[in-house]
Amino acid sequence: MLILSIESSCDETSAAVCDERKVLSNIVSTQIEEHKIYGGVVPEIASRRHTEAISAVCNEAINVAGITYKDIDAVAVTFAPGLIGALLVGVNYAKGLALSLGVPLIPVHHLRSHIAANYISNPELKPPFLCLTVSGGNTLLCKVNDYTKFEVLGSTKDDAAGECFDKAARTLGLCYPGGVNLDKVATKANIKKYPLPYPKVDGEFDFSFSGLKTAVINTVHNLSQKGEEVDVPVMCATIRKRVCDLLIDKSMAAMGKTGFNTLVIAGGVSANSELRERMKLECENRKFNLYFPELKYCGDNAAMVGVQGYYEYLDGNISDETLNAAATLPINYR
Repeated sequence: MLILSIESSCDETSAAVCDERKVLSNIVSTQIEEHKIYGGVVPEIASRRHTEAISAVCNEAINVAGITYKDIDAVAVTFAPGLIGALLVGVNYAKGLALSLGVPLIPVHHLRSHIAANYISNPELKPPFLCLTVSGGNTLLCKVNDYTKFEVLGSTKDDAAGECFDKAARTLGLCYPGGVNLDKVATKANIKKYPLPYPKVDGEFDFSFSGLKTAVINTVHNLSQKGEEVDVPVMCATIRKRVCDLLIDKSMAAMGKTGFNTLVIAGGVSANSELRERMKLECENRKFNLYFPELKYCGDNAAMVGVQGYYEYLDGNISDETLNAAATLPINYR
């Protein structure tokens, strides 16, 4: 089944052609350089650039796949969550395309597609398993009972882990995308030098990162007021360690509580080098199976949307021209 998929939830305009789990093409047009001068994504600019790029990106995906639009069996699109203006560009384009081709329109949840990135990189992976989905906008632990059946165990009560990375990086003067550059600059953590807090919340598997983010900002500002320099590489490493501590501790606790022996990591922060290295060691020590997506599928891309779209189609999740975008929507919405 050939699915043309579209992703436009933030600042990447992407289109792909997938045949079930097989990726025939995956085209990504990024806006990083344009948003870099602002230190983060400007929603209005992102929406305009999606409008300019989406037609060419879809055409390229079709050409690279070696097919024509007449060969497409369905169109899948990210409809939630994300920047509402950016999402609407993809949703409206997908609706028009599906209608003109006379094929089904498949709405895909962004976080579900991040999990599906692992199906591309790991053909043997099948539910059920426990998944830690961690990105700039979301951090949650959930049971993946089936390809379209999710049970949330815990989530962030304030900022996401990626948000903490990005805002801390900006405070330290690092370029956008902050989390990526923080990971590159980080050397070795020194908790004695920068005693950052370890935020805790009441929920057993819930997260909190706003206190850590605020502590970094206050520490940097206090040092600046005293005329002291921040050791940026050490501060970056200390921030990274604290975030990874929280993610790993909660994940291991959830694995023990649920009895799963397979852990899957998804989302943009799954590319973080320390998270990958430490999570691998923890899982090896506990004899858990661990899966990450390939680095090229960690960020936003349409290939993961197409793969999840296939399973949504099998489950009867089909929409029509009334489909609308949603800025927020839980992963277990249906």
